[in-house]
Amino acid sequence: MNNLYRLFYRPLTILLGVTIFAGHRAQAQSQTNDSSATAVQQQSMPLLEVHAGSDPLRDYRATAERITDLVDTRLDVRFDFAKRYLYGKEWVTLQPHFYPTDSLTLDAKGMDIHRVALLKNGRQVPLKYRYDSLQLHIQLDKTYTRDQRYTLYLDYTARPDELKMSGGSAAITSSKGLYFINPDGKDPYKPTEVWTQGESESSSVWFPTIDKPNQKTTEQITMTVPDEYTTLSNGMLISQKKNNDGTRTDTWKMKHPNSPYLFMMAAGPFSIVKDHWKNIPVNYYVEKAYAPYARAIFGHTPEMIGFYSDILGVPYQWSKYAQIVGRDYVSGAMENTTATLHGEFLYQTDRQMLDDDYRNESVIAHELFHHWFGDLVTTESWSNLTVNESFADFSEMLWAEHKYGQDLADQHSYEAMQDYFDFARSGKDHPLVNFYYADKEDVFDQVTYQKGGRVLNMLRNYVGKDAFFSALHQYLEQNKFKPAEAQQLRLAFEQVTGKDLSWFWNQWYYGEGYPKLDISYRYEDDLHLVRVIVRQTQSGRVFQLPFAIDIYAGGKKERHSVMMTERADTFTYHYRVRPDLVNVDGDKTLLTEKEDHKTVSNFVYQYHHAPLYLDRLEAIEGCAKAQSSSEAARQLLLDALKDKFEGLRSAAISHLDLKDETVRPAALPLLTNLALRDPKSSVRSDALQAITGDSATLSSHDELIQQALKDSSLRVESTALDAFSAYNPQQAYQWAKQHSREAEAPLTEVICAVLARYGDAADFPYVAMNFDRNGSFQKLAYTQPYLYMLAQVITATDTVKNGLDKTKDFAQELGPRYGAYVMSMLENFVTLKTRQADAAADDSQRTALREQAGYGQQAIAHLQKTLNK
Repeated sequence: MNNLYRLFYRPLTILLGVTIFAGHRAQAQSQTNDSSATAVQQQSMPLLEVHAGSDPLRDYRATAERITDLVDTRLDVRFDFAKRYLYGKEWVTLQPHFYPTDSLTLDAKGMDIHRVALLKNGRQVPLKYRYDSLQLHIQLDKTYTRDQRYTLYLDYTARPDELKMSGGSAAITSSKGLYFINPDGKDPYKPTEVWTQGESESSSVWFPTIDKPNQKTTEQITMTVPDEYTTLSNGMLISQKKNNDGTRTDTWKMKHPNSPYLFMMAAGPFSIVKDHWKNIPVNYYVEKAYAPYARAIFGHTPEMIGFYSDILGVPYQWSKYAQIVGRDYVSGAMENTTATLHGEFLYQTDRQMLDDDYRNESVIAHELFHHWFGDLVTTESWSNLTVNESFADFSEMLWAEHKYGQDLADQHSYEAMQDYFDFARSGKDHPLVNFYYADKEDVFDQVTYQKGGRVLNMLRNYVGKDAFFSALHQYLEQNKFKPAEAQQLRLAFEQVTGKDLSWFWNQWYYGEGYPKLDISYRYEDDLHLVRVIVRQTQSGRVFQLPFAIDIYAGGKKERHSVMMTERADTFTYHYRVRPDLVNVDGDKTLLTEKEDHKTVSNFVYQYHHAPLYLDRLEAIEGCAKAQSSSEAARQLLLDALKDKFEGLRSAAISHLDLKDETVRPAALPLLTNLALRDPKSSVRSDALQAITGDSATLSSHDELIQQALKDSSLRVESTALDAFSAYNPQQAYQWAKQHSREAEAPLTEVICAVLARYGDAADFPYVAMNFDRNGSFQKLAYTQPYLYMLAQVITATDTVKNGLDKTKDFAQELGPRYGAYVMSMLENFVTLKTRQADAAADDSQRTALREQAGYGQQAIAHLQKTLNK
């Protein structure tokens, strides 16, 4: 499961923390430390804060007791798209885990149970059962011992859309298990699809099972669907049969055991683009319109499979690997065994892929790596989810390192670490192995993902790469097709390295928090000594920290490996030539916040001589603080605009203080060159944002903006249109109208914003079309201009009510955590309509406006009630 925070939440904070019509502009102003608002921003809709509720009381979460084990699961299902029902038949084979038992409890949420029977001597023997809408309690015909298997037959109807369940997390926004997309075919912008989402315990919404991650079962799934549909499930397609009623029955079989939450079905009008790794099929299931782009979107997958197989020493263990993109998906992506399901954000055209920033490819890498960590060896409990998700998060860095180089890998890792720090500062930090949580969904967070990935990176650095991957090989081989926990991972590392690593696990897996380091230096030239004073400033416990101290002197680097064990440690080194730089954490792998008291000359030397991404970033950030007073610091920032890595060129852009008259004249020519000629569209866009960050001087950059409006990059075009609309709104409006037909996201987002602000009712269909045809989180970018037009432009009450109904439905689809953002936009709508009603001179107009405002308030009240369940 890919963490939604990284995919969506950070972009959403940008989207929702600024106005819809100047989103790019506000980001540019932040980068240039310019607090002035643009003309567009001054007129835009206010945004309301969304406050998270406090956590309820937490209880110890033990591993689920295994009374009975799943052995094999066979399903035969049909879909009723009109009712959104699944009609299922199941044959499930089980056996007691250890102790004899005469009863069985299966998870079965919100179903109609028609028959429960024991298969005995070729016939069905009805069994007594009790069903409480969540669990099915079955009385067996006798007491079974652990060497005895039995098979049950169940006939049932699953009703996922009628299920009343709380649920949703930062990673998974809904828990109804089975999803019918556009089942009546009325939405012209969406295909009709059905797909499942099992994690964490939602597979039991569509078939009775023991819905716990420590269960493993082989499976066979038979689906009957309209003949024109393509199906996908776990394992291999072993048969297809056309029926006389226009349907087709497909059977998929998985020969290796996997956990129920990894069961998957999907059906719809998908095209299959075929690929392979060695003799293993690697296929991509996409809508027909995206079939020409599928190899570009997913094309690195076979190489990834080979890379991960090689470094782990465990070849890919499954019979196939398929990836499918589902509409309105409730998460980022999900690693269903052999059949990963992705959200529609992965759909991109060739032009959209010009702006690829590794985000999408990192998701593909993440879900694939789960087929070792998560699918092959599975967490035995949600408390130990780190053995699934921390590894998948870490794999994103591994693939970037292998394919694109150390700088991108380090940037990706650093940004993940910042995500975790943001989360920890919110007061929700907890141990990586978390036995205390309010709800199992709570463990799908930045601790399990981003922090866990950084912990693995530290571990790799501490034990060495060879030992690290040998230990992973040992862990996978010892626990293949079984559940496991973090302690088994520790034992594998200890067996390989011969080291006692309890201190590392106790500190990083079973303790919470992270160290904060204050680093200072005292040079004693008369004694030729440098004292490196490192203090841990965090409250609470002291961390044991292994790291390297690199001393650069006389054109050479000398490395010292140290272990910090105290609240404050001093490391003393002799020198012949006074060092140009003392670099603490030379490998830049520590999970820590640092206050490093280097001089400008130290930072300048560090930028030019220390090799890593974080070495250069720290130098850029250190010199940015002194750019107004130090010529050397200013020059370093200008030098960094030419860094070999695009991420650091963008970092240098963001740290330039263009209000400073000592900085701006020297920086503008370089920024202009970057905006026009940098090979990376992200840098061109960032440079353009920085140049146009001052609203008072926007018109003076008209020639540059006009050139940017012709850029091959949609991102750069979007930035240019955003700037253009701030100083020449009418011409920008005309440009937006002229280019709206052929535009693609993200340009369509800015076009909709411009049309909403400066257009009229004739522009509403375009904004509404973009709102309607986008699903899941993509729709959020269009929600505010859509609601703004409903509030400011559209007067017909029926149209307004219909739009509010769509917005309310969308908020419910997002679930409580993200639906709150839509609620805040609805609050803005009500505020604007109320003001219009108060100012209206005509009684009938006032009545209509108040009715519209009241309808919006009803939508908010409904969401407050449903989202807070």
